[in-house]
Amino acid sequence: MAPPQADADLGALQLAWLGDAVWELHQRLRHCASPGRSADLHRAVVAEVKAEAQARALLRLEPLLRPEERDQVRRGRNRAGPGPRRGDPATYGQATGFETMLGWLFLRNPGRLAELLDHLEETASTPCLFAHESPS
Repeated sequence: MAPPQADADLGALQLAWLGDAVWELHQRLRHCASPGRSADLHRAVVAEVKAEAQARALLRLEPLLRPEERDQVRRGRNRAGPGPRRGDPATYGQATGFETMLGWLFLRNPGRLAELLDHLEETASTPCLFAHESPS
């Protein structure tokens, strides 16, 4: 089965759903080399996949984004609903935009996706695996 074409076949929310999976897998890869119980690793990953953490990641990437990537962020942000009852709608919109861009890049330009994820790792406060590396 061929993957869908990012522009033609998938809407912003489908790309965001895919991007959410890409981001969670990236976070799991970051933490899998760390010692600890699976429950502790799970908590660390959950902290990174929350809307607030995704919005912060997007903020760190914004100066590097190309026009078509900004378009995907805007597309996702505009399609985001109000988010959780106790959450901030603006933060939820930013997170949805971030996920939409990740999903779009995953399908359209995996090399560029790796560049952006590498940048996030290089600017993170804790050392992690880079997007193009696998645990050894």
